[in-house]
Amino acid sequence: MPMKKSVPAESPDAYLASLSGWRQRYVQALRSTVVGTAPLQEVIKWGHLVYFSNGPVLLIRAEEERVLFGFWRGKRLRGIEPRLKPGGKYEMATLELVEETPLERATVVALIMEAVALNASHGDPTSLTSSSINNAD
Repeated sequence: MPMKKSVPAESPDAYLASLSGWRQRYVQALRSTVVGTAPLQEVIKWGHLVYFSNGPVLLIRAEEERVLFGFWRGKRLRGIEPRLKPGGKYEMATLELVEETPLERATVVALIMEAVALNASHGDPTSLTSSSINNAD
């Protein structure tokens, strides 16, 4: 039987509307905190919510059994939230949320603020050039 390919949502609102139950509640809470904390560009990219400021900052991705809250420079944010799991390219780290996962709003705000500050001081995390290369002369 062929795998059903899901069609990406056309907008962040449509993405949220496509969810239900606890996943919709978590995504809604995370999204409203992100939008209310920093002036980020919100887009649907790679099939989920991605937020940009000097390059990608963070993502919110609802899956069948979990919601992922990931940061491009997440490895540097583990002092704020030790449950962030490193993985993937760049300095990605992701917090895996299931229905009963506790997450304080203050922690989410601190993660967002620090992630935005890291992109402001270090530039686009997906760029090949880094501040150490630029300052080599």
